[in-house]
Amino acid sequence: MKEGEYPETPNGITTRKFKDTIRKWKRMVDSLGVGVLRHKTKNKKWNSEEKLVLVSKILAGYSYNSVALDNGINYRTLYKWVQKYKEKGYNGLVDEKKERPRKVPIMKENSSPKPLKESEREELIR
Repeated sequence: MKEGEYPETPNGITTRKFKDTIRKWKRMVDSLGVGVLRHKTKNKKWNSEEKLVLVSKILAGYSYNSVALDNGINYRTLYKWVQKYKEKGYNGLVDEKKERPRKVPIMKENSSPKPLKESEREELIR
C-alpha cells in the first residue's frame, strides 16, 4: 500500500466512517507519536489541575477535537469536564470517590444472641 492510499474498507462499516477514523489516527500519531495507538493497560487518571488546564483551553477558543487529540483523550470526556466546570466551577472537576455497591449488605453483629430452643440445641449437639 502506498502512502496516501486507504486500505480496503472492512465489512460492517461505511467508507466515510472508516476514512474518518484513519485520518483521526493519523492526526494522533503526528501529534503524540505511534505509542498513542497502543492499547493502554490502565487509563491515565487525570487530576483536577490537569482537567482545568484542558478546560481552560476550550474556554479560550480551542476546539474540542484539537485539545482532545493533542492530549490523547476522547473529546466526549473533555466535553463532560467542560460542562461540569460550567455547572459547578473547579469543584466539578474534583473526582468524587465512586464505590461499587456491595452485593451482600453488611450484617449487624448481634451482641446478645437469642437463647436456643431445646430442639435446636439437640440438633447442634448431633
